[in-house]
Amino acid sequence: MTQDELKQAVARAAIEYVVDGEIIGVGTGSTANFFIDELAKIKDRIKGAVASSEATAERLRGHGIKVFDLNDVETMPVYIDGADEINAAGAMIKGGGAALTREKIVASVAQKFVCIADGSKLVDVLGKFPLPVEVIPMATSVAARKLSALGCEAKLRMKDGKPLVTDNGCNILDAVGLSITEPAEMEAAINNIVGVVTVGLFARQGANVCLLGTPDGVKKLEF
Repeated sequence: MTQDELKQAVARAAIEYVVDGEIIGVGTGSTANFFIDELAKIKDRIKGAVASSEATAERLRGHGIKVFDLNDVETMPVYIDGADEINAAGAMIKGGGAALTREKIVASVAQKFVCIADGSKLVDVLGKFPLPVEVIPMATSVAARKLSALGCEAKLRMKDGKPLVTDNGCNILDAVGLSITEPAEMEAAINNIVGVVTVGLFARQGANVCLLGTPDGVKKLEF
């Protein structure tokens, strides 16, 4: 199976976690896009969705799914999103699609986080994938120095020859070369750097379920 076929398989499997008559939290990225396409097939069963990015909101609306502002939503039964890496404890690296802050905010409101990913995303130790850190623009250099002191190389993410700007008007530093054996502690340490909006470590509040696409079918991991 191709990577896209694995992503489609887990997207279909995730529909099982959609609660009829409720609002669903939806993530950002290629795997989340496959889920949105599956969600569109049952859109009449749900009240709508909260999007973790402008791109996701646009795709949801394109399918005729009502998009709610998170400020108008007190709680949701489930948030469904992909991951760049996930370990055996359900801790994740997210933010390859530059939506880490909004993803973490929306996930915090949901009662359950369902991670959907192809099998290559399951790792023993997080950190081979560069760890995204969203920063206030004026703090980019100082935050990069503080990150480097943790033993990594902090690279400013670029797009079309310019610093990438997130939906929040911020920059992203990608921390390269980390071996994250204590994800929750690393998450707290980076979040405490002045100027950091949030780090793409989802460890203190990780996944509750991971639907993992493999050549042998979709495997469910519970944490």
